[in-house]
Amino acid sequence: MINVTDLRTGTTFQVDGTPYAVLKYTHTKLGRGGATVRVEVRNLKTGRVEEKTFNSGARVEAAPTTKRRLQYLYKDEENAVFMDPQSFEQVEIPRRIAGEEIRFLKDGQEADVLFWSSGDAADVPLTIELPPKVTLKVTDTSPGVKGNSATNIWKPALLENGLQVKVPLFINVGDAVRVDTRTGEYIERAK
Repeated sequence: MINVTDLRTGTTFQVDGTPYAVLKYTHTKLGRGGATVRVEVRNLKTGRVEEKTFNSGARVEAAPTTKRRLQYLYKDEENAVFMDPQSFEQVEIPRRIAGEEIRFLKDGQEADVLFWSSGDAADVPLTIELPPKVTLKVTDTSPGVKGNSATNIWKPALLENGLQVKVPLFINVGDAVRVDTRTGEYIERAK
């Protein structure tokens, strides 16, 4: 059991058999009354963001989760397919669970996948955890012009995994760029 005052960003817990991940935590102390803990959570089964409020003395059940590093293979209409590099077992993760994170992955890239052990069945994939930034090659963009390195003008670029981002004018086809996985924006040119 986890005391609700110990819930922090990233902590996973379950209420009535449903797993949640904490996105935001707020502890409020009211005058003479008791303190309350308000958390913004993501329902890890449905992906919906909800708000839950607890009294400060309440306790919640810890969600039995495990994290495994898997290699991304491909995606189809319904699933993203990953492979365990040790056992070569393939894991299909529904696209609604994979969410927006899947657009930052390229074939062969490794990612951490969080699984929930529900007890009655095999481990259920919950989320894909990516690093804060990924490096990808530019496959298509308009050519850069000499002297365009000091301007604040952007152009569209298509990356090797199909992602489209805005990049500075000096970026050319074949350049590697770093992209922020939280915002989907260009950060810098990679060396």
